[in-house]
Amino acid sequence: MTRSGWTAILLAGQRPGVDPLAQAFGEQWKALVRVDGEAMLSRVAKTLLASPSIARVLIVAQQPEVLFTGDCAWLATAPRVGTAISTSGIAVSVAALAGTEVAPWPVLVTTADHPLLTSAMVEAAVAGVGGADVGVGVVSSRTLLAVYPDNRRTWLKFAGGHWTGANLFALASDKAMPALLAWSEVERDRKKALKLIWHFGPLLAIRALTRTITLAGALAKAGRKLGARVVPIDLPFAEAGIDVDKPSDHILAELILRQAPPSIGVGENRAGG
Repeated sequence: MTRSGWTAILLAGQRPGVDPLAQAFGEQWKALVRVDGEAMLSRVAKTLLASPSIARVLIVAQQPEVLFTGDCAWLATAPRVGTAISTSGIAVSVAALAGTEVAPWPVLVTTADHPLLTSAMVEAAVAGVGGADVGVGVVSSRTLLAVYPDNRRTWLKFAGGHWTGANLFALASDKAMPALLAWSEVERDRKKALKLIWHFGPLLAIRALTRTITLAGALAKAGRKLGARVVPIDLPFAEAGIDVDKPSDHILAELILRQAPPSIGVGENRAGG
């Protein structure tokens, strides 16, 4: 199934309190931290706008307009960019916007702290959902550690492999709504795989704990409970699994960008692109 005209919901808010990364770089907002000379929000927005499948970008934050300064000032007048105010959580915010006039289906959700995002990753994510209702972008430990063996990620361990999230979620239609609502209920445990899976029943949790089910199998079973077809999107890009949450991530991201071709961030990725 081919879909076009995707809306990219770009999450640029942050949790209450002082963000450690923003504080380390003298910024109030994490999205404005510069990586290799440019604010992360600006980098990601440019990548999305340069991706053939993306028709529009909706920047979602507590105060989106205050982000449009310095490197990000151009966003205030960009014709394909809109803004929305975030609510009490990521999933709730996305659910309130997806399928509306400002964010019509299909919707791709990503984050401003993903400065290594490329158009190749975006296109792989929207293609990877296929005929499913929800696609979850992931990177395998084999893919990521082959290029960056010292990088530390939160790994979801299933039969057949270990996976980390890529901050890319493809939502094809309103059939994704039950998944968004379930996500909102377990959002606080997003880095605790077993607690998240337990939400869908003890049998699935036990199978995940004993690693007798694959990630695809687990998502399929969880999806059936929600009345949606949910699939993992195995991205062949090591950098897709690296977001910038802490200073060590920032160091690595700058190193990657400085060593990569000028197109990274708006085109092909050097590891698997």
